[in-house]
Formats: sequence, structure tokens, C-alpha cells
Amino acid sequence: MPDAVDFLKDLIRFPSLTGEEGEIADYVEQHARSAGVDVLRHEDNVAFGIGDGDDTLLLNSHLDVVPPTDDHPHDPFEPVEVEGELYGRGSVDAKASGAAMTTALLSLADEGWAPDAGRLIVGLTTHEEGGGKKNGLQDLRPQLLSLSAAVVGEPTSLRPCVAQKGLLILKIHARGQAAHAGRAHLGENAIPAAMTAVQQIGDLMLDREDPYLGAPTKTVTTIEGGSARNMVPEHCVFTVDLRTTPAYTHDEIVAQVRDTVDAEVEVHSDRLVPCATPENARIARAAKVARPEAEPFGSPTASDWVFLHDVPTVKMGPGPSARSHTAEERIDVAEVQEAVEVYRTLIQSYFDTNL
Repeated sequence: MPDAVDFLKDLIRFPSLTGEEGEIADYVEQHARSAGVDVLRHEDNVAFGIGDGDDTLLLNSHLDVVPPTDDHPHDPFEPVEVEGELYGRGSVDAKASGAAMTTALLSLADEGWAPDAGRLIVGLTTHEEGGGKKNGLQDLRPQLLSLSAAVVGEPTSLRPCVAQKGLLILKIHARGQAAHAGRAHLGENAIPAAMTAVQQIGDLMLDREDPYLGAPTKTVTTIEGGSARNMVPEHCVFTVDLRTTPAYTHDEIVAQVRDTVDAEVEVHSDRLVPCATPENARIARAAKVARPEAEPFGSPTASDWVFLHDVPTVKMGPGPSARSHTAEERIDVAEVQEAVEVYRTLIQSYFDTNL
């Protein structure tokens, strides 16, 4: 069995862009099967585990990566180790988490450990980075047993994240009446109506605060109106990006916007809901045992946690999030090795009946 760093190097060598995860999934499946654990393959999502009880803990990370840019200091799909740091696309986001989770489970299995009356699963999934309607964890989850708790492997420098912002995208449509610009008085210009609606969005109060994430934020990100230079525009539409917190449901925010804005409100996307896990949840306590010096925090970025929002979950993985998607993406090899021990401790603490 290779150690976590060697396994991570193997994973980096696969240019597993979103939708192109077949070869890396084949490799992960073979790697898990060779260790003698139970393996489930669903499309290009791979899950493997030990134990056969009902209390099920899932460790999840994703196999896909974003495309490289032209300014990587090394071949992005050839792992290069320099002064204790490993360069490569996906080294931080999030193949290090997947490598450490896999190594933690397989090392426990190799020692003959299995949870009493429980089940431990690692699920490495697809289509996380694409952000579209298809998502590997969402596709895999119905194939798994009912889950009791989960850990999502994303770069947090091994700090336990217990809250995560959601994303609500609204399109606001201001309507008017078209007319020739030379007879503008015969029409109704939708652009000033949209400007009024933008101001109303700016004045909207969403002041309930989450203890880790603060208040929701709202940003007008696009605006489009008019179709000809000599025509009074009958329609103007703008987009509002709302980064939401568990203090509000998306339905509550939509209702408040509709009560505030003198325009038509369209829900463009509301599937990325905010998530939170109480600090006294068993998985959060297990994470505290594994990293007693690390303070829980809230994350402004979304992840596959949204597909586990009904399950007590922490987001926790090696590497600094700020290096995700950058040409300088790299991870300290010592932190990858530390992550294996952190995950092992978290797993065994979670299943410890005295926790």
C-alpha cells in the first residue's frame, strides 16, 4: 500500500477535469479493491468501506479539478516536490483530502480495525468543480446506506469548518413599454425602473447574523436592458448574487425580496443551501479530538456539503484554501501525512462510545 503522498502523486498525474474522471476513477477503484475492502462504483464515483453496522460515517472528497492556466511553474499534471512542497493541479483542491482519507481507511482496515455496529465509507466523487446540475455526490448518495455523519474533504488547513455559506441567485425583471426614442413619452422606460429596484435591493435589510458567517451579503453582478439605440426599452433585467447563511432559509429571503422590490423576482438558482453543524454534534466533537488546537470556523465558499445538508457534517482537509485554482497550487507533504493521522483519530473518536 503506497503512503498518502505517493498516492497523491499518482492522483495528480490524472488530468481529471470535470466530466473526464473515468481514468482516475478506474485507478481509485483498483487501488481500493486491491486492499480487500468493499467497493461500490456508480458511474465514475467510487465508494469503499469497512464495517456493516447502521451508524454510517462518510468521508467524501472530489476527483475532478479545474483546468490549468499557462503560468504553472511546472507541468500541472506531473507532481513535482520542491523543498517539502508538492506542486500539481489538485494537490490542494482536493486530491490531498481524498488521498489522506483513502489512506486513513485502508490503513485502519490493514490493522484489522472496523467500527463496532457501524460503517466507515470513503466516497470520491465527480463533477464538484463544474457547478452545474450534475454532481457526483448527489448521484452517489442514493446508492449509499443512510448516513449518520460526514466529513467533506476540502482545503481548510485541517481546521474544522462547522458552517458554510449558501448561494441564492435571483434575476430581477423591470418591465416597461416600448416606443420610438423620438416619441419617448409614448413609452415607459424599463431602465429607470430597474435602477429603482437596484436601490431597493441595496436598502434590503438581512440583519440576522450567523455566529460563524455573519449576515448574508447581496451583490448586483450583471445588468442588461434595451435592444436598440433608438428604442425605449421595455425590459431590463439584473442579477443578484446572495451569499446566504443558516440564519435564513432561501424561501424566507425570496419572500422578503418580493415584498421589497417593485419588479418581478425570478429564482434563478437556490440549490446551494447554507449548512451548519452544532459544535456539540458527535462529528464536531470527534473533529475537536482530532485537532484540539484548531478553532472551528465558518467558510464563505460552497462545497459538496450542500448535498449533505441534512446530515451532521464538518468540512476539513489539508492545505490552504487560498491556493485552490491557482498556478502556485501546492501542498506541504508533511501536512498530507498529518491529515492521515487526523482522519484516523477523527474516525476512531467518532465511533468511540465514550465520546
